[in-house]
Amino acid sequence: MREISDTVNGKIKGGSKEKIKFETYIQTNYFDRIIARANTRFMVMSGGQYELKRQTDTDDRKSQSGLELNVIDHYNGSERSVKTLSGGESFKASLSLALGLSDEIQASAGGIQLDTMFVDEGFGSLDEESLEQAMKALNGLTEGNRLVGIISHVQELKARIEKQIVVTKEKAGGSRVELKID
Repeated sequence: MREISDTVNGKIKGGSKEKIKFETYIQTNYFDRIIARANTRFMVMSGGQYELKRQTDTDDRKSQSGLELNVIDHYNGSERSVKTLSGGESFKASLSLALGLSDEIQASAGGIQLDTMFVDEGFGSLDEESLEQAMKALNGLTEGNRLVGIISHVQELKARIEKQIVVTKEKAGGSRVELKID
């Protein structure tokens, strides 16, 4: 019984075996599934350039590693830390992970439907092509009968959205709400 307890708690004897707690094992298993679902979106948003990959080994050899991310760059065949992505690329990676998490929850939670999603900002860091790729991915969600609300001040984004709820702050206090349908 002690041996099982030690194994579950990452206290495996012997230098060649990977030491990982049971909790971390479960987290990495779910994380891999989320990453796989996120990559479907990230490949679209990056024009086929990027794919996320869980980092399996770390420089400092911590026993609780496995939740760090790398990015595979299919344009040049390299793999590097996600920390090297630009602001716009990081936003697309984050959005992809959020969508991947939503997809995994729906797939794993016995019929739970997440029909509404709100994305708050981040679009300001995207260039024209990246904005188009992000909108393509978000529009794909609406085809699956999901409501996607985008909170943004980016004019280029506003021009692409047909149905809008515009909230304007009034000088005298309060706000004015207007519904726009193009």
